[in-house]
Formats: sequence, C-alpha cells, structure tokens
Amino acid sequence: MTDSSLMGDRTGVPRRATGAAGDAPRPPRETQGSRRSLRPRTRSALVTWAFILPAAVYLLVFFGYPILSNLTMSFQDFTTSTFFTGEAPWVGFDNYVAVVGSGLFAKLTANTAIFTIVSLAFTFLIGLGLALFFNRHFPLNKVLRALLLLPWLLPLIISSAVWRRMMEGETGILNVVLEGLGLSGVSWLTNPDIALYSIIIVNIWVGIPFVMVIIYGGLQEIPKDYYEAAALDGATGWRSFASITWPLLRPVVVVVLMLGFIYTIRVLDIILALTGGGPANATETYASRAYHLSFVNFEFGRGAALSNILIVVSLIVAAFQLRANKRASDLAG
Repeated sequence: MTDSSLMGDRTGVPRRATGAAGDAPRPPRETQGSRRSLRPRTRSALVTWAFILPAAVYLLVFFGYPILSNLTMSFQDFTTSTFFTGEAPWVGFDNYVAVVGSGLFAKLTANTAIFTIVSLAFTFLIGLGLALFFNRHFPLNKVLRALLLLPWLLPLIISSAVWRRMMEGETGILNVVLEGLGLSGVSWLTNPDIALYSIIIVNIWVGIPFVMVIIYGGLQEIPKDYYEAAALDGATGWRSFASITWPLLRPVVVVVLMLGFIYTIRVLDIILALTGGGPANATETYASRAYHLSFVNFEFGRGAALSNILIVVSLIVAAFQLRANKRASDLAG
C-alpha cells in the first residue's frame, strides 16, 4: 500500500484505497433498509392476491361469462335448432326492436314498476317498524324475532304454494274469513285488476324478514349513549329518531333499498307459482316475460334481449341510489 493511499484529506481524515480488490464501497444503509422493507410488502401483496384471485376467477367464470354469452345471444337468432346445428345468424338489434315494439312492452313496464315500487316501499316501512320495535328489551323478544324469520327461511316455491291455496276462490282461507265476517269473497288470483296486488302481498310477506334483520343489525351498532345525551336535552321519540337514528342508519338503509330493489325487480318464482303471468298478462313483468320468451316460446334471442334491458334498468336505478346517498351525505357533512 502506498503512502498516498494512507494520505488523509485536508481535514486529516484518512481515505480508503479504492483500487484494491474487495474494497468496493458498500451501498448506503438507506438502500439496504429499503430493500428489506420491500420484502414484507411483496409478501403481503402476494398473500392478498392469493385470496383475491380465486374469487375473481369464480366471478369471471360463473358471472362474467354468462352475462357475456347472454349479451351475444341477444344479437343472434338463437333457436332450438342452434343446439343441433350450432348456427345462430347475427340479427343485430332486431331482437331489441321486436321486444320494445311489441304491444305488451308498455304493460310489462307498468307491471314491473308497480310491483317493484309498491313491494319495496311496504317491505321497507314494515321491516323498519319491526326493527325499531324489537330494538327494545321485552319478554319473548328473541322468540318472536326467530318466528318472523320463517318466511325468509322457507323455499319460495313452498311459500307460494301455501299462499295459492289460501287465495283460492271459494275454499281459500282468506275468502272463508271474509265470508265469516259478512263480506264477499275476492278473486285474488283470477281477477286481472287484483292479481298483481295479490302477488305484491306475498312478496312483501317474504321480504319483510330480510329488511328487519339488516336494519336491526344497524340499530344495534348505534351507541346508547347518544340517546341518553339526547334525552337530557329533551329530544325523545320522533325527535330522537330524526336526529340520531335516521342519520346514523342511512348507510344501512341505502344497502337495504339497493338489494331490495335488485331482488324485487327480478322476482320470478312467486309469479310463476301463483299466476304464471296471467290472467291476461295482468301479472307479467320483465322477469317472467323473459322466462316465457326463452323457455316457453324458445325465442332465446328475444328473451336475452329483454333480460339485458332488465339488467340495464337495475344498474341505472342502483347508480342513482348511490349518487343520491352520496349527495345527501355531502350535504349533511
């Protein structure tokens, strides 16, 4: 080693020789630390994707592919012969024009709107009322809540069969009760002016437990201290509900309304089991008509087109609900 290698700089600090083998300068400590910190991040990302990837593949295979196939089918003349020949001529928007231009489309739209709005409104109001009622402590609270879950737990086809028997013309229990009270019986399922509302009654009965359970869970998350503090200021009853319960319950309400709308607008089981869409198409909706076009008339292209219209309507309403809730939250904030 030469004297120059040991020679210090002007401050008197000796310098290391850089020309000898094995004396290459070490990387800064910050670079080593950053490399070490990247390893846990990489592992965490891999673990995250290990959980996300199976769910993503499942959604693509069982939801994405059917939706894409349905969209493609709506632009084709897809009939029963297609299953044997594999040929489905491309017809463009002819299926959509045929569905929208049919004389039944206006009635389908009105029936779907009435069925969805009335069912959702009464289901939500009754479910909210029951959730507020069971939010208090009283004897048999848990037992009664468990009994109210039965309509939700029963298969829809069984519930619909029971209601169909109850609504029969002369022997149904509903008409027997009405006649016992001195009133005339009602043609619940055969009168075109009443049949749709009869199905709405059944759908409300089925949907109440779902709304009650979700809202009841939201009420349990509201701290009781808020109500005690409000009571000291004289805010009880309706004022307490408007000032504390409803604002804190709004996110849960949005979820309930959105899920309730998506469920209600696509109801098929109850309609098929009670009336099959009759009498005289009085209870026919988008969902039931799409079923009849595809699996009764074997017009798969038109059935796919109508079901795609149903999907678009659902997405528009869901987006509107989310935007309205965000705007309300911004104003409240």
